[in-house]
Amino acid sequence: MAEAVLIDLFGLTLNSQKNYPTLLKTLDAVRSHHAAKAKLLCIMCCSNISCESNGDLDTYELETTNGLSALLREFEIVSNPSMAASLYTIKQKIDEKNLSSIKVMVPMHRKTLMKAFIDQLFTDVYNFEFEDLQVTLKGGLLKQSTEISMITTQELEAIQNEIETYLRSLPALKGELTILTTPLISDIFIHGFTTRTGGISYIPTLSSFNLFSSSKRRDPRVVVQENLRRLGSAAGFNVKKFYRIKTDHANDVWVMGRKEPESYDGITTNQRGVTIAALGADCIPIIFADPVKKACGVAHSGWKGTLLGVAMATVNAMIAEYGCSLEDIIVILGPSVGPCCFTLPRESANAFHNIDPECVRLFDSPNPYIDIRKATRILLEQGGILPQNIQDQIQDLNLCTSCHPEKFFSHVRDGLNFGTQIGFISIRE
Repeated sequence: MAEAVLIDLFGLTLNSQKNYPTLLKTLDAVRSHHAAKAKLLCIMCCSNISCESNGDLDTYELETTNGLSALLREFEIVSNPSMAASLYTIKQKIDEKNLSSIKVMVPMHRKTLMKAFIDQLFTDVYNFEFEDLQVTLKGGLLKQSTEISMITTQELEAIQNEIETYLRSLPALKGELTILTTPLISDIFIHGFTTRTGGISYIPTLSSFNLFSSSKRRDPRVVVQENLRRLGSAAGFNVKKFYRIKTDHANDVWVMGRKEPESYDGITTNQRGVTIAALGADCIPIIFADPVKKACGVAHSGWKGTLLGVAMATVNAMIAEYGCSLEDIIVILGPSVGPCCFTLPRESANAFHNIDPECVRLFDSPNPYIDIRKATRILLEQGGILPQNIQDQIQDLNLCTSCHPEKFFSHVRDGLNFGTQIGFISIRE
């Protein structure tokens, strides 16, 4: 049984009393069948349903009008001339109740269109069931027709443009967009680390500047893309030339210009105008910059990647590919979980203890506390990066992501449905 039922009356002229009996019958049938189990009954339309009566109505018409008016109070009505706005509003209602099983009652000729909007605005978290809405209103307001089986390329582009235009109009949540930067990086680069404020993601653990979408989260790609558009506009980079790491928690590095691996935790480039980014929500997003050779890199370093040496693997790729020198490379460690909040089982903690005992607190406990930032710095220094060229203690960048929910996302704190911030860098054109 569906947890939510959506009735699509979008585009119909409903404010005609001659149509009330048919509408009353249809809605009453839906209510009778679903009200006991469904937690949300919703009507989507493009204009308000008015049930105002006047003195000229006979008894039957008056009873019908009053009955429909009473019945409508049992439904949530979303009225908006934009399909994108209506469906996004309904999605928020669904997410507020944490629902995932949704029945959509839609006229046959609109089913394919509805599916196209849903594919853009929802992820695989949701399970949709579609039912033909059989309503015949007087005056030919809803003509029965066969289902349109395909959306043309032009129609799909129109749908995407409508959604993008609507999302662009939404206000930023939880404050202004904030980008953390450091003067250690030369002005020939655009760089920064994002926080969680200034985006449009509204799911609590993803709110508001989430920059990663997956089929297992409720934030769709179009919302993340709008957040990214706002970041590009604020930072001054081209979002059409933006590349994220494809995380595998290992130490593979993609040298841009070469064949892209299926997964990698580091990227390097010397191409101007291309922005590369490392994800982070407890794991360390690291950026690398060589102002002499005009090359840069990013790495995603969680505890596994730290032990596998992903930071130095990225450095070595820059040296091998662009002729960078160790003494010229600047390394900035972005926000990550601190040793106050991150623990590992004793057997895994032992590997950090072997790097340096100061990387582990309460080593004799079953789950010692681990300092992945200190371990990363030690490994970078051992690899030849100058200590003064490693920045890991600047204000805000060294804050524990788990301890600061107002600033950062955190997997440790928020669980599987966590949001994601990034570290990014590009060479100015």
